[in-house]
Amino acid sequence: MHTLPRDVAAFTGREAELERLTRSAGPGEVIVIHTVDGMPGVGKTALATRAANILAPRFPDGQLFIRLHAHTDGQLPADPSETLAALLASRGISTRLIPQGLEERAAMWRDHAADKKILLVLDDAADNTQIEPLLPAAPGCLVLVTSRRRLVALDGAGPLPLDVLPPDVAARLFTHLAHRTSTPADSPALTRAVLLCGHLPLAIALLAGRLAHHPTWTIPAFTDEFAAAQDRLGELEAGNRAVRSAFDLSYNDLPPTRKRLFRRLGLHPGTDTDAYATAALDNIPLTQARRELRALHTDHLIDEPTPGRYRLHDLLRTYTQSLTTQDPPQDREQTTIRLLDYYQHTAQKADLRLARPHTTPPTTPLVETPDLNTRDQALTWLRTEQPNLLAATDHAATHHHHTHTIALTAATAALLQQDGPWHQAANLHLRAATTAHHHTNPHDEADALNNLGRVRRLLGQYAAAGDVHEEALALYRDLGDRQGEADALNALGRARRPLGQYAAAGNVHEEALALYRDLGDRRGQAHALSDLGRVRRLLGQYVVAGDLQEQALALYRDLGDRRGQAHALNHLGRVRRLLGRYVVAGDLHEQALALYRDLGDRRGQAHALSDLGRVRRLLGQYVVAGELQEQALALYRDLGHRLGQANALNELGRVRYLLGRYVVAGDLYEEALTLYRDLGDRHGEAEVLNNMSALVAETVGPGDGLAVYQQALLLAREVAVPLEEARALDGSARCQLRTGDRETAIENLRQALAIYQRLGVLEAQPAADLLASLAAEAPDSAER
Repeated sequence: MHTLPRDVAAFTGREAELERLTRSAGPGEVIVIHTVDGMPGVGKTALATRAANILAPRFPDGQLFIRLHAHTDGQLPADPSETLAALLASRGISTRLIPQGLEERAAMWRDHAADKKILLVLDDAADNTQIEPLLPAAPGCLVLVTSRRRLVALDGAGPLPLDVLPPDVAARLFTHLAHRTSTPADSPALTRAVLLCGHLPLAIALLAGRLAHHPTWTIPAFTDEFAAAQDRLGELEAGNRAVRSAFDLSYNDLPPTRKRLFRRLGLHPGTDTDAYATAALDNIPLTQARRELRALHTDHLIDEPTPGRYRLHDLLRTYTQSLTTQDPPQDREQTTIRLLDYYQHTAQKADLRLARPHTTPPTTPLVETPDLNTRDQALTWLRTEQPNLLAATDHAATHHHHTHTIALTAATAALLQQDGPWHQAANLHLRAATTAHHHTNPHDEADALNNLGRVRRLLGQYAAAGDVHEEALALYRDLGDRQGEADALNALGRARRPLGQYAAAGNVHEEALALYRDLGDRRGQAHALSDLGRVRRLLGQYVVAGDLQEQALALYRDLGDRRGQAHALNHLGRVRRLLGRYVVAGDLHEQALALYRDLGDRRGQAHALSDLGRVRRLLGQYVVAGELQEQALALYRDLGHRLGQANALNELGRVRYLLGRYVVAGDLYEEALTLYRDLGDRHGEAEVLNNMSALVAETVGPGDGLAVYQQALLLAREVAVPLEEARALDGSARCQLRTGDRETAIENLRQALAIYQRLGVLEAQPAADLLASLAAEAPDSAER
């Protein structure tokens, strides 16, 4: 007997799945059983039908297709006893000889099939109890089962979960069913159309079928109309076929409590969820949330893209959102607030581990939260939940939950400052500050402004960062919040430093340090000491800078603050490098790099890599130095850290120059110079101009090189950067010697040497040697 449906003419893709179903269909020692499971409309029956038609010649004793109606509108699931009776009758067995009991009928069916090769397709099965009695026992038989549920209790079956179609296959299916040949101009609209269908075959078939009946419509216009539809699910129906109806049948099978949870999942503003968030959303215990999520996953109503995390297919999300209209508005509001409360509390708890690890966490909420007892646990949770936290923050802002908007934004501040994206973080903090201002909440406004300033500094917007830090500082002082005042002062110093305002930056860091000491805030003291050390280094006070970094490092170590230790180690390495202690500096940078990698801090890694590259250059390891700068540059670009990019480009230019690659070096210097000027970083501009001067003198001539050195000299003196001033004087002198201006060269060289010696840097020795050689030549010159 042969009851297979006709093959699906428009069947597209699924090559790997077909190969899996057909390759193991030959004779074996045991019966072969495959279960094809997936969400409604994913194409389970189409795949099984295509496979069965391909395999049909291998099963000469019958190819049988049996509908079990687990999800047929208006029809009860097939009773296995009645199905067996129909099967036996179809094989020519008289109804008078068919026994009454289920087990007896199953035994007769197995006996009948014992020496035969039969292909049996059981379509739309409810569960294993409906399937087991229908299974033949003969090794020459093959059974294909389709189901919306994962048939985990069916022993010996090979499961084949079916996902939605890949985008390119979905597009091919659409054009085939729409009877269209797409052009390159249609491609964006076609991609969008199948995306709006969630790449679900049933939805694609219904939408393409509509287009097929309107030959004058273009794909772009049709897609625009579908995208604008208020009821997208309502658009996906034709006759008795509809996506919404397919979903209804699965939903109606759920018990009441699971229906409620499924509806509430549609209220989640994020991309996915876990058991903790679900427990808060549905106001149920964690163990029950886990159980319900597993059950919905078994029913293919949610996916599990990674272990323990669940998400709705896009069309199922739309469907659940339509279902929530059945619930009272107050119930929907309370559900959302519970979820926002959960994310706010847990994010605050995690944020403390990043920003202030030893601060007492907030009060435990009524719902359970994951363990976030270490910085690593907190960082992992925040990174995993970042899309949900940002979505929850946007939802809170859109629906005027002002407290949640401000608190959620603040709770993600440390993560966003470390990982970015910084433009998005700036927008979030600005919105939080505006919200707090409008609702007369000056403390939250000050916090948001301070966070905004930190992000603007990372974006290279130093003047704007300083402005908002000053606003925050004024608010903290009005409130009498000395902790906030200290934080704002230290942040203000960090914003002023890249603008070359070293004296002003040093003053506010010292103010912050004094406040932190009065408050007994040792971590704040460590931050201020390290930042003050950076200012002293830039002013050429290397011994003092080193002492400050060592004090900060000791505090960080006492506090167990590994990120602080990494910062202090890296800054200490810069001081040691400037003093010519290259091996020591390299060791410090490598220690910092290892810590940053352990912490997952990409910005810190970029800093350490770039600084390590400088040391390798000074040690003559030019190839390694270049590789390190390229790694740092890639990280800076990925983060959007423009100052870091400029520094890495400048250093990479120096390496290429030393390797004789002058054209490449020039391009790198120009790119760095543009960035420094855009950022208003005159110190960086002076440094790159000094580097460019040497290149110009080498490739164009000493006169042109001298002109660029003079630009660098003016900038270095304006910003009061002694090392770059000395480098400009030194380079100018060497160009002047080549152009014959010996007297001016000697004077410039003397000035450079005096600065070098005051700073205690190694550049003093070459300058002194050159001066000595010039002095030795003086008598001969006088005689001539």
